[in-house]
Amino acid sequence: MIKLLTNLDRRWIFLAMALCVAVPILVIGLTGKTIPETPTPLAEAFFNEIDTAGESKGRRGHVLLAFDYDPASAGELSPMAISLVHQCAQRGLRMYFMSLWPVGPQMIDESISKVIDRHYPELVYGEDYVNLGFKAGNEQVIKVMGIDLTTEFRTDTKGTPLQQIPMMKGMTSLEDFDLIAEISAGYPGTKEWVLYSATQYNIPMVSGMTGVQAPLMYPYYPGQLKGLLGAIKGAAEYESIVNVWVREQKFAEALVAGGMDEAKAQEVAAKLMDKPAQVSTWTESAEAADLDPKTKAELITIATAPIPGEFLEGQRRMGPQLFAHLLMVLLIILGNVVFFAQRRQGGRS
Repeated sequence: MIKLLTNLDRRWIFLAMALCVAVPILVIGLTGKTIPETPTPLAEAFFNEIDTAGESKGRRGHVLLAFDYDPASAGELSPMAISLVHQCAQRGLRMYFMSLWPVGPQMIDESISKVIDRHYPELVYGEDYVNLGFKAGNEQVIKVMGIDLTTEFRTDTKGTPLQQIPMMKGMTSLEDFDLIAEISAGYPGTKEWVLYSATQYNIPMVSGMTGVQAPLMYPYYPGQLKGLLGAIKGAAEYESIVNVWVREQKFAEALVAGGMDEAKAQEVAAKLMDKPAQVSTWTESAEAADLDPKTKAELITIATAPIPGEFLEGQRRMGPQLFAHLLMVLLIILGNVVFFAQRRQGGRS
């Protein structure tokens, strides 16, 4: 066996790696099923900060979404951005989009198209969300925004003066935002926002970033950064939290519309969304006796309907990565076994 491993043609390793990447892609694509994720405290903290934005002031949350990345990092970061907009839209937060990267507006447009245009068409531009676009100047832009927002941004991407946009009334500086949510691929990015906004003005901030950046940003959690997502693993964890929560919220809304008390509806939704397959049986129980047939059918649809593909990209990409990493670990172990076996044989001779 040692001789076989020593003389193994490297092309077999390349083939094994290709299969570890290709097979999960095909299986996930055909079945629509992804590998379950167990969220870490970092991802849960990120979600919770978004969920509670604006509550301390007793108002609808105002969230600044800074998308500082480009297509080169979209594989890691787009799933974070999509889920971030998804949660904000479902939560009813006001979203202020901007970017310090020249191609950042393309990433903003993609998120708006995939989430708001497709799934939340009832949201009104200028009242529920606004796109301020790209502004050159790196961290200098952040510094100026801390003093006067309108100095850097006089119009939105459509050329409309900010004073004519309803949701911009009363928004004069960074301190008027309840939360800053940053998606970062490098410079300028998370570090600059931490130094010149979160630290200087004590504004709550969360950030999603590439795997290269994450180790450098961990020291800022949970101080300046209230939540942190690292690479595609963090994106998949956050994505899974948001998907479960959104389904639970829609389920509770349907129960309330059907006549159930709001507190009771939230309790039932939390209980049933852990095991959506049980919803069909529950609708026939005494607890659901007062619901009309239309509401029951809607509840079953919500519980069993497949999650749209744009909200599963992070979890889909974890499949190939998982098996590729397992193969690498196995090869490292085999390599060490061969090394020590050869050294032992050499010592005996």
